[in-house]
Amino acid sequence: MNKRILVADDEPGIANPISYAFRKEGYEVVTVYDGQAALDQALGFRPHVIVLDVMMPKLTGYEVCKKLDNRANMGIILLTVKNDIVDKIVGLEMGADDYMTKPFDLRELIARVKALLRRLDKKEPEEEKIVAGALTLLPKPRTVLVRDEPVELTPKEFDLLLLLLSHPERVYTRDELLDAVWGLEYAAGTRTVDIHMQRLRKKLGDTGQHLLQTVFGVGYKATGVRS
Repeated sequence: MNKRILVADDEPGIANPISYAFRKEGYEVVTVYDGQAALDQALGFRPHVIVLDVMMPKLTGYEVCKKLDNRANMGIILLTVKNDIVDKIVGLEMGADDYMTKPFDLRELIARVKALLRRLDKKEPEEEKIVAGALTLLPKPRTVLVRDEPVELTPKEFDLLLLLLSHPERVYTRDELLDAVWGLEYAAGTRTVDIHMQRLRKKLGDTGQHLLQTVFGVGYKATGVRS
């Protein structure tokens, strides 16, 4: 099955060449030119990855990210003309998985999309499930339950949680987590990890606060995982 890519940018001179490049790579592509259309297609077309411009009419890319906060297995790469680290952190806080600053090389964008798709498709651990207190994680269907209620995580949030739960009590530095989960060098640095940990804890509630521990001056670990 071909992977589906949604390209959303209000400048046809940018959106159309991106779409053409992905079609040449064999992807199924839908192109839209405003934020509301991007949200509608994200819910209907169900792309595997959205290449999403930040500054668009009707809804900004940030607003689209926020409205898709509970998506599962749908990656988002933000495109922005801004090079301020604050703008990039805002995008990550809203749930984006990656970002690129315009102008950019199409080859790098394609490489980043392929890397994101590989992370979504990567081989999962052999365990059928991981249990930690009230939380159950099912690796193969990429499902998380807290007290038997599903919790929707973004792809990066799920990958981060899976890594920590798969190696309980192991302390990971922020650099190790950044390399293992994101796999690319980010201008935002290890702040990216802190943002995603905050989001994970918030979504998991009390369970997340007890399960995901900060090791001050070092990084993070998971505790309370049943063998």
